[in-house]
Amino acid sequence: MAPASIPPTTEARDVFRELGYTVSEGGREFVAERKWRRVLVTALCMDDDDLDPYLADGGETPRLRCFVTWRENADELQQHLTSLKPPYDWAVIGVESDGEEFSVMEGAPGSP
Repeated sequence: MAPASIPPTTEARDVFRELGYTVSEGGREFVAERKWRRVLVTALCMDDDDLDPYLADGGETPRLRCFVTWRENADELQQHLTSLKPPYDWAVIGVESDGEEFSVMEGAPGSP
């Protein structure tokens, strides 16, 4: 079982490295880069997170965002983002607690 109160920060970095991205160091938000893509990645645990500060565009909206959470929370986060209709392209990655497996959920069709 995933430690639901701890965001999957290490797992998020591992996923992006596995996908061939260069990953910046930092806390639960970091930048992953590959070729022309620059993705702002945010690790969320969902259970005790106030999501609004992490989901807001902050004025200078990154073009690509990815939110990484534990797999059992991924559907809920995807639904939350779909209802918010944020002004950026986004995806959700759900990771297993062992960090070995992950699933990618894209944003809603027709989202920016």
